[in-house]
Amino acid sequence: MSKMSKKRKWDDDYVRYWFTCTTEVDGTQRPQCVLCNSIFSNADLRPSKLSDHFNRQHGGVGGHDLNSLKHMPAPSDRSETLKAFGVASHEDALLQASYQFAYLCAKEKNPHTIAEKLVKPCALEIAQIVLGPDAQKKLQQVPLSDDVIHSRIDEMSQDILQQVLEDIQASPLKVGIQLAETTDMGDCSQLMAFVRYIKEREIIEEFLFCEPLQLTMKGKDVFNLFRDFFLKHKIAFDVCGSVCT
Repeated sequence: MSKMSKKRKWDDDYVRYWFTCTTEVDGTQRPQCVLCNSIFSNADLRPSKLSDHFNRQHGGVGGHDLNSLKHMPAPSDRSETLKAFGVASHEDALLQASYQFAYLCAKEKNPHTIAEKLVKPCALEIAQIVLGPDAQKKLQQVPLSDDVIHSRIDEMSQDILQQVLEDIQASPLKVGIQLAETTDMGDCSQLMAFVRYIKEREIIEEFLFCEPLQLTMKGKDVFNLFRDFFLKHKIAFDVCGSVCT
């Protein structure tokens, strides 16, 4: 069995060749040219390779202040490094596309697997026919697996909840809460809560939470679940002006 090749590490001094560092999920670091966005393998993460590309492809880019570039912070996180150079990150666009599809998938209540099994293959075929192989190659990089879509939806859900909680605490007037009991497809009781509050002089109504009623649907069980949610998110009860069912 052949030994695994040693992974090379990024050095901040490599910015002199106008390269930044991209870090993959497994921690592998790869150099990317900020001038042409070309991404190289981890094996190319060495001065001789980077210098060769810099000189051959970009002619040394005479006239640029490489000394100031050398002292510019170059964190290993790709998006932050590119922002420091004032260069838009291709990875940011891929990430945004992934979140946008996850949002539409949740909005239309489609199964998460539809992205990987149907939408992406169709999009790749369309890109190949209409835009060509280069566009297809870029589109191929958009992460749309079942697990990715699931995690994206969870992240957006948590972000929206956090925004609503912040709005509740910032409301100039006490908020109104409406509770509703329902039953899901598994015949399990669920408690839904909706909130109404003031934001920028407008009345806002938002969904707050949906939690299963583990015991009974008695008033004390509903209250305990409602109380636990507020305690979990460190919201004082005195922000509530009214609660109705």
